[in-house]
This record gives sequence, structure tokens and C-alpha cells, in this order.
Amino acid sequence: MLIDFNAQEERVFEGMNGGKGQVSAKMFMNSSGKVIVSRLKAGASIGLHTQTTGNDINFVVSGTGRALCDGKEEILTSGVCHYCPKGSSHMIENTGSEDLVLYTVVQES
Repeated sequence: MLIDFNAQEERVFEGMNGGKGQVSAKMFMNSSGKVIVSRLKAGASIGLHTQTTGNDINFVVSGTGRALCDGKEEILTSGVCHYCPKGSSHMIENTGSEDLVLYTVVQES
């Protein structure tokens, strides 16, 4: 199956999961999960939340940031992957001056 993110509508979220600033996302969803390309503007964050439906896999395409997963800080840079398993809590924030671009797969279980 081909997912063409160029043809997907971009949605903008303010204060996602209680975070701050603006996050934009293009998303594909079906019963197996979600595939998302998102952009966190400089200073924006996705607030602390628990993964209740499945594993959350976030590959950093570009930019810099940090994640907090079950209390452990992780530095995010291009080419690294942040993994938050079902039942764990995490947040992500853009600590740089450019957009933090993530390719995310949520595996529903």
C-alpha cells in the first residue's frame, strides 16, 4: 500500500496533549494503527501522555528536541528513533530553532 503524504490534508493542533505551541500533522489511520508525519514549531511540545492503545515509534527526520519517556530524558536529533511502548508515558518538545520533523508509527494492539 502506498501512502502519499503529499496528498494528505495537514491539520494544525494547538497545545497537543497539554503541550505548548503548534504541531502540524499529516496522518493515515486504519484499524492497525496510524502513520503520521508531524512538525513541531520551535518551542512547541506534545504534552506528557500515556500510550494507551499501542506502541509509539518516532523517527526524527530533521531538527532537534528532547523526549521524556517514563521519566528518562532522551536527546532527539536527525536519524534517531524515540520508542514509547504501550503503557508508558512520554512527551516530546522542540528545543531547536527549526521545525522538529517526525515520522511516527503507532502500532495498535
